Amino acid sequence: MAKPVSIEVWNPNGKYRVVSTKPMPGTRWINLLVQQDFRVEICTEKKTILSVEDIIGLIGDKCDGVIGQLTEDWGEVLFSALSRAGGKAFSNMAVGYNNVDVNAANKYGVAVGNTPGVLTETTAELAASLSLAAARRIVEADEFMRAGLYDGWLPHLFVGNLLKGQTVGVIGAGRIGSAYARMMVEGFKMNLIYFDLYQATRLEKFVTAYAEFLKANGEQPVTWKRAASMDEVLQEADLISLHPILDKTTYHLVNKERLSKMKKEAILINCSRGPVVDEVALVEHLRQNPMFRVGLDVFEDEPYMKPGLAELKNAIVVPHIASASKWTREGMATLAALNVLGKIKGYPVWFDANKVEPFLNENAPPPPASPSIVNAKALGLPVSKL
Repeated sequence: MAKPVSIEVWNPNGKYRVVSTKPMPGTRWINLLVQQDFRVEICTEKKTILSVEDIIGLIGDKCDGVIGQLTEDWGEVLFSALSRAGGKAFSNMAVGYNNVDVNAANKYGVAVGNTPGVLTETTAELAASLSLAAARRIVEADEFMRAGLYDGWLPHLFVGNLLKGQTVGVIGAGRIGSAYARMMVEGFKMNLIYFDLYQATRLEKFVTAYAEFLKANGEQPVTWKRAASMDEVLQEADLISLHPILDKTTYHLVNKERLSKMKKEAILINCSRGPVVDEVALVEHLRQNPMFRVGLDVFEDEPYMKPGLAELKNAIVVPHIASASKWTREGMATLAALNVLGKIKGYPVWFDANKVEPFLNENAPPPPASPSIVNAKALGLPVSKL
């Protein structure tokens, strides 16, 4: 049995008991719960990832809901424990929920929340940041300076790639992929090639309009193309960013064979899901192609990296920080709390999980609804008409 973990309590006499397995950014999420007569218990244990036993201890004998993290294993054991404690609500503080066994949640009648609609721009910004850092070899140059190795300007010192006029490839042109594409097209006048099962009409119209603007001002217009296959993007693009969902069809989407189709000096960015890339194959490709560069925010066996990746100068690696802007993380905390609050109070589910601005407006009360419940249909939950 795991030893008791340390907690911080807000509104100890509240009618409803909600547990957060981690301290979360901001205080608005706490205040919203307290205002609705919730006792809020926040786990303050100095432990990056809580075990199942730790979380069972936090749930205890009576718990109405839990706000958890994507590093936790929410399956049969935890949903059973939450159900026994009278709980009917759980929310990840994340848009993804690969750590959640939704079928187990359905079995015990527990609503599962997530936090889409608030990560689009901040995730796209990190993908753009990694693109620039890889293209201009910023991390290598920074390490070089800090090591005291710079003794004067040289013509070949850290020569990288110019993005202007090159082709950016996007695999998965949903909200985040399209936002990233717009940044790279408008910010750096890159041409676009994308692959998606669905046509990205708004993105195409944006690039077309920007091309007309450039032409009207005497500049070379940008172009766009919807590829017939993913391989077409890999073969033609100079910079490729991955934005697919993770399922059986996208596991190891980028493997040894597909890496071999890419240009020798291409740049690959992944801020989506780690297992989309075969990391072992990627390490070998980076070793064999020193001018090929990669920027990774996610990893196949997170939090671990495959052997050899950390030593490669042509790899930039950051610890899953795509959503780590203050506004976004505070918004995620608010949405996760409101998912749990809404289910416990009997509110309906919001009509569109990607239109969450009313929940984030600090100058007005949030709508009486759960922002996003992924298993709402399976549980037969009503949908808001607002």
